[in-house]
Amino acid sequence: MFAGSTEGRRPRPPGGWLSDLAGAALPLALRDLFDRVDAGLSRLPNRLNAFGFDPFGFSPAGLRPAAQLGAVLYRHYFRAEAHGIAAVPSGRVLIIANHAGQLPLDAMMLATALLLEAEPPRLARGMAEYWVSHLPWISIGAARTGAMVGTPENCTRMLENDECVLAFPEGVRGLNKPFRERYRLQRFGLGFMRLALATKTPVVPVGIVGSEEQQPGLANLAGLAKALRMPAFPLTLGFPWLGPLGLLPLPVKYHLHFGEPMEFSGNGDDEDRLVQPKVQRVRREIERLLQRGLAQRSGIFR
Repeated sequence: MFAGSTEGRRPRPPGGWLSDLAGAALPLALRDLFDRVDAGLSRLPNRLNAFGFDPFGFSPAGLRPAAQLGAVLYRHYFRAEAHGIAAVPSGRVLIIANHAGQLPLDAMMLATALLLEAEPPRLARGMAEYWVSHLPWISIGAARTGAMVGTPENCTRMLENDECVLAFPEGVRGLNKPFRERYRLQRFGLGFMRLALATKTPVVPVGIVGSEEQQPGLANLAGLAKALRMPAFPLTLGFPWLGPLGLLPLPVKYHLHFGEPMEFSGNGDDEDRLVQPKVQRVRREIERLLQRGLAQRSGIFR
């Protein structure tokens, strides 16, 4: 059961009282925010077994600490605003967004918006890079919080289970691009559209404004990244010069602009020449959302 349930009036473990004491010491604003997180987790339309896990290894209890951290960053650090999130439909859906910022904080902010502000709340199933599955502990933690390695098989299973899948078609190309190329969308892969066609899933485009300035990139050491078996090794204004502190993002303001769901006809195994125009339609819509968002904001910190 979720935190706060009294079903069966079972004795609480000792750690539960410690958690209550810590919660009572929190500022009222944080307590209210964490209550919203718990409310969102309790309403997720996910099927859990008797042990609190879904078929993909997700656990609301496992997500709770990460969701609380995401909520604090969302509300108080990045002061994020979600525009048009009511457009996100219930049932299976692909959320497709631009990617930037060196660290995937844009994915965290998008997932937090879907948990706190979508109706009903949605668990954003992030598609992780393949190398994440080889990292000790991290791969298990990713599954517990709802993420999975972004293979076509995993994505198909999730969509057929009516999940909300989050994907960034630019991949590492967008995440680690240099600052001089900010808000210039990189090449989109075709995989997300093939999945949408194969599973008859609507696509919701999202333009994320703010992530491009959170950690300005100077260069990417591709050779070093390859040696370390990492997708990229960026140089930024702070990293690696300031060590771990160099990973701290600037407190930019996030604006998440959701577009209307887009429906496509065709087959997942269509030739590239038939799939590419559909991908370009989504890309153009994200570009439109980005340009609208850039025109509406009054500065990178507000």
